[in-house]
Amino acid sequence: MSSPQDSARTKVKTGSELAAGVIEGFFGRPWSWTARLGCIGFLHSRGYQFYIYAPKADPFLRRRWRDPIPPETMRHLCEVSECCRRTGIALGLGLSPFEIYLNYDADAKRTLRSKVHQINDVGVETLCILFDDMQGGFDKLAERQGRVISDICSWSSATSFIVCPTYYSDDPRLTQQFGSAPEAYLHDLGRVVDPRVNFFWTGEKVISDGYSEQHLTEVSSRIGRKPFIWDNRIANDAKTRVNHLFLDPSAGWELSVEHAAGLAINPMNQPYLSRIPLAAYQRLLSGKREGVLRGASHEICDSLFAERLLEDAHSLQTRGLAGLDSEARTALLSRYSAETENPYAQEISSWLHGEYAFDPECLTS
Repeated sequence: MSSPQDSARTKVKTGSELAAGVIEGFFGRPWSWTARLGCIGFLHSRGYQFYIYAPKADPFLRRRWRDPIPPETMRHLCEVSECCRRTGIALGLGLSPFEIYLNYDADAKRTLRSKVHQINDVGVETLCILFDDMQGGFDKLAERQGRVISDICSWSSATSFIVCPTYYSDDPRLTQQFGSAPEAYLHDLGRVVDPRVNFFWTGEKVISDGYSEQHLTEVSSRIGRKPFIWDNRIANDAKTRVNHLFLDPSAGWELSVEHAAGLAINPMNQPYLSRIPLAAYQRLLSGKREGVLRGASHEICDSLFAERLLEDAHSLQTRGLAGLDSEARTALLSRYSAETENPYAQEISSWLHGEYAFDPECLTS
């Protein structure tokens, strides 16, 4: 078993090697298969290392994990797998057997093994075992989840694994929504899980501005390994965040790369617009702090559209839909809706029309 950063050493030069990529792990409207294939090519062109398929909207990886993945979805996943192989992007997949630890009996174990064998047919390099956003206030939670993790790793043909604990941050919202974590949960989970398995961590908050050396060192001591950062700062699937387009991730950015196992960026529900902040992250990882959005916009879009986007960035990211009166919204629609061949403009237009709805299962922030 190897760690995901071993399979594709860093092409994003940060001064310290760090595996960086995208995890499509948000709630709400998922990307299309065409958009995913395009994203993989984009990630390759920008020097990222991996793409992880884990949309919360795929029921066969989460709520309906007991049911086989449908043939059509398998066909698409195999196409994604082949695209990743051609481009040198490591493919990951997120399996979220919803609250399986409540009754991990012989039938659940047999069904889970069948699901893992089906995932093996896709040919993923990294299998993510995700217990996020599930009830967690149970005795011996770490031991229960540890048995599930151990079995999945033994059945899987993946070369690396990442676990998302139920309590993946110290944010009190997790306790409020999913129950109080058992005492020493993270320490116990780190103790029972193979140290070669990475652990996702979102920082001090579910949506964190940065990840200091002090914080990451403290978390490492609890989980017995460097945390693999799951970064939510541009994700816009939550109740208030769905009203914003987070194009610039630079404000307050801090990441002590030598104290992290990797960086998985959870993007926006808009696949093409997400390319702009992904290009901005690359600049941040290379140590740039000034003009991040401007540079990224001009790298990704033509100059005319990039300047238009920069003019409207405050309205899109900070004011958001709730802060736009009818006149301002109409003006923005007139700027973007007419560009029918521009996928960035069309995503802005769809957002202005309110087509990206909030999923009530998502944490209400």
